[in-house]
Amino acid sequence: MLVPLTRQKFEQLIPRIATGDQYKYYWGKFPDFLKRLLISVVSVVAVWIVRLIVGEGFGIILFPVGAIAGLYWLWGPVLWASLRNTEYRKYPYSGFLRGRVLDVYITEELIGTEETVNDKGDLVIVENRERRLNVEVGDETGFTTQIQVPLRRSHQDVVPNQIAEMVVLSTRSDLSSIAKVTDIYIPSRNLWISDYPYLQKNVFVEMSRRLRESRGRSRPSPRRRPRASYPQDAERW
Repeated sequence: MLVPLTRQKFEQLIPRIATGDQYKYYWGKFPDFLKRLLISVVSVVAVWIVRLIVGEGFGIILFPVGAIAGLYWLWGPVLWASLRNTEYRKYPYSGFLRGRVLDVYITEELIGTEETVNDKGDLVIVENRERRLNVEVGDETGFTTQIQVPLRRSHQDVVPNQIAEMVVLSTRSDLSSIAKVTDIYIPSRNLWISDYPYLQKNVFVEMSRRLRESRGRSRPSPRRRPRASYPQDAERW
């Protein structure tokens, strides 16, 4: 099932400014915080040096610049999450997709390398690998997509044939060509599968519930239209 979404609903699902979950994602771990803190300190020092060069007459301008730069460690995650949201918000059309999990499997992916020296003084390249969950989702029209996310303990509940829901993005009004997909939601387990949390979860879950109720009240059709046949004036959420 694919239901076109209004622009208003889409902007509720993926807001312009970072959500709490998105801020937490870009806050990262302690090394990420230290990097932002170092940038803040260097920026403040640079502003202070510029002030010494140009004189105190520019202090009224440089003070707020220094204050903003000094707080980069705090507002940096908002900036990067908002920019990432913008990449998805540039697509003019979106839809709510309900399909099923077609396949689930685990792989080990190379995420980086490090150079170190062993006991003999030889240079050794160490590969950093991470276990990833791969989930393939499809619907009755033949559309399939696959996402890969870091493996979590909760992912053990993901099995083939479960109902899976997500938002899909397109440059075409009939959604006949899908350019991007968002987080996968498994309603039977109240489980989210994602790396970056694109969606406002509470808004999506409520929309999912309302669509299930609406579908339950409607009479089933003997033949379903293909996804590309949605007219421009089709009902949108």
